[in-house]
Amino acid sequence: MRMLQQIAAVVALNLRSVPRRFATSLVIVMGIAGVVAVLISVLSLSTGLQHALASTGRDDRAIVLHRQSTDEVGSQLAREAVLTILDEPGIAHSPDGEPIASAEMLATINVPRRDNGQLGTLTLRGVSPDVLVLRPELKLLSGRLFRAGLHELIAGRAARDLYAGLDVGRKLRFGPNEWTVVGTFDSGGGAHDSELLADADTVLSAYQRTTFNSVIVQLAGADGFERLSKALEKEPTLSVLVRRESQYYEQQSQGFASLLRLIAHIVGTVMAIGAVFAALNTMYSAVASRTVEIATLRAIGFGSLPVVISVITEALLLALLGAVLGAGVAWLLFDGNTVSTLAGGTGLAQVVFRLRIDAALIAIGIVWACVVGLVGGLLPAMRAARLPVATALRAV
Repeated sequence: MRMLQQIAAVVALNLRSVPRRFATSLVIVMGIAGVVAVLISVLSLSTGLQHALASTGRDDRAIVLHRQSTDEVGSQLAREAVLTILDEPGIAHSPDGEPIASAEMLATINVPRRDNGQLGTLTLRGVSPDVLVLRPELKLLSGRLFRAGLHELIAGRAARDLYAGLDVGRKLRFGPNEWTVVGTFDSGGGAHDSELLADADTVLSAYQRTTFNSVIVQLAGADGFERLSKALEKEPTLSVLVRRESQYYEQQSQGFASLLRLIAHIVGTVMAIGAVFAALNTMYSAVASRTVEIATLRAIGFGSLPVVISVITEALLLALLGAVLGAGVAWLLFDGNTVSTLAGGTGLAQVVFRLRIDAALIAIGIVWACVVGLVGGLLPAMRAARLPVATALRAV
């Protein structure tokens, strides 16, 4: 109990002296705030991209690709293969007996950005005219759905907001044809918000192609995926693989998201090293200014442990204050901001998504701040504990 009382007394005494060292203490707070703000901001790219791709796929849908492909871009499926796939069991059917599915073809087009006029690359996805049945999360915000056989398209909300010329009624020219934007849709923050959708057969004709990239199907019941997988494996005329749509997009996001996390931690580590040195200098200065005070406490019977804990506590509290400040700055400046990035191997030219700063990212920032504060306060604390009492008192 006596030790606990000593620790409480020394910690309280130490914290009361912090205002007298406001300028030096502010160095620690601002340094760690910078580390946390940068770390959280870069990590929010990863979480935002993962959320966008994760919300694109659903467990009750499956995607069929050529067996030798890992993404839609590299997959090629002939029309005969598509017809065979749509005849397999495990696929849900509409009331009129038609399979709820979409054979899809991807192309890329260049569209000027609204902010600077520079060309950006968007994905044009050819889909079934019944795409709203297959993807009920797609909601028309304005206009109407494209019509089969016509050079009409609908633009995702995120694509429309970031790129010029995608408002309803505008016309785009790519390739030999002029296309009319007839609607705007929202997919609830998914990757399709960054795309343009048009009739698949019309897109195939415009690009003079005869093969599709993928087939998306609605699964029939809880065992629909297993039935479809087994049927496709046994079909001798096909060389395809099938994945749940949710699993597919999760796998596609992992590589790029991991790269973003690595970059964030590398940048954070470099900045953290600088913050550690700032904390060391500040805490050494604090210990030096309290030499006589610490020696006096030691002379009247206080142990070394309370002194060590008081110095580390100060460093940790300053680090936590910096973490809160840095997280607050990152959240105010970046949370919800719209950015676009190359989508790696997802088959999307670019993904437009919102940065996401959640409790998990803030917790990561706080942990980093505590590590910096602990490392920065440990050596000065040990120096304070080993300070010879007689030598310190002679300095009075």
